[in-house]
Amino acid sequence: MRKLMLATALVATLAPAMAGAQSAAELRHDRRDIQEQRQDVRDARRNGASPGEIRDQRRDVADARREYREDWRDYRRAHPDAYRGPGYVGPRGYRYRAVPVGYRFQPTYYDRRYWIDPVRYHLRPVVGPQRWVRYGNDVVLVDTRTGSVVEVNNGFFY
Repeated sequence: MRKLMLATALVATLAPAMAGAQSAAELRHDRRDIQEQRQDVRDARRNGASPGEIRDQRRDVADARREYREDWRDYRRAHPDAYRGPGYVGPRGYRYRAVPVGYRFQPTYYDRRYWIDPVRYHLRPVVGPQRWVRYGNDVVLVDTRTGSVVEVNNGFFY
């Protein structure tokens, strides 16, 4: 009887921790879900759906994106060591200041040595000439043709 009680207590303490930790597979599934929802919106527009139907499809996309963000945050909390990197050493004359979307970097700031792997950090995949770049403790998505910032994740690294 005592072994059964100990086993039950152990399962009761470990189950919430295991359920809260998001796996990389769940994040991939969420990204796929977002893509499917976006395709549904495109199909609804193409097929002449009513504005109400299109609005519902867009709401589904927003819900899928919100779920992905929550799962990603849970993953990040469960794997904090993956987001602790070596100190950032910027280009010559570097001085940190927060950058908004649309800001234009000089080419030395998005050089190949600052690129980070979006798969490793569970960031959205890059399209065309865009690259995820480390900038201080932030991660920015930069269009390498123009140097303009497309997306910003402030305080990404600890």
